[in-house]
Amino acid sequence: MTASLATRPRLHAALRIAAAVLGGYAFTWGFIALGMSGLFALGMPFHDAEHLTSILGMLVYLVAFLWAFAARSLARVWIVLAGGGAFMAAAASVLQGVLA
Repeated sequence: MTASLATRPRLHAALRIAAAVLGGYAFTWGFIALGMSGLFALGMPFHDAEHLTSILGMLVYLVAFLWAFAARSLARVWIVLAGGGAFMAAAASVLQGVLA
């Protein structure tokens, strides 16, 4: 996969951009969902948890976006960002189901 991407720099750049934007969004969404449900489960008022995790989510998105371009392995970027985001969103859903 690396050899074919090395011969196609436009495809590689497009995949990096997609990983940064879409994968970073998915990871941040999962972070905010899990953080909100976790803080609410610990006793923080809902809107306080919502605002805190949204503010932190901006920083998480920035770090994820920049890391998508700095990392050596494009496959690792997709696995961590998309997979991590899906895992955190699923964990948040389970936690919310337990709270309800």
